Amino acid sequence: MGIFSWIIFGLIAGVLAKWIMPGKDPGGFIVTILIGIAGAVVGGYIGTLLGFGDVTGFNFRSFFVAIGGALLLLFGYRKLKG
Repeated sequence: MGIFSWIIFGLIAGVLAKWIMPGKDPGGFIVTILIGIAGAVVGGYIGTLLGFGDVTGFNFRSFFVAIGGALLLLFGYRKLKG
């Protein structure tokens, strides 16, 4: 899957991560979306390393991997920034 697809996944994953983990984030909504983009890339990388296979195309598995990565980074960001 190309970088453009991960950016689109990241935008959606960032919004959904914010919806799943509501709360006041330092940095606001835009930072949450940027974390979603980075989380989608990180989630895809971790998913590949753990043997889920290559993440290709827009499918549910890829989408859940992107959301998982976004949630992971959002959680870490909240803990780091407090």
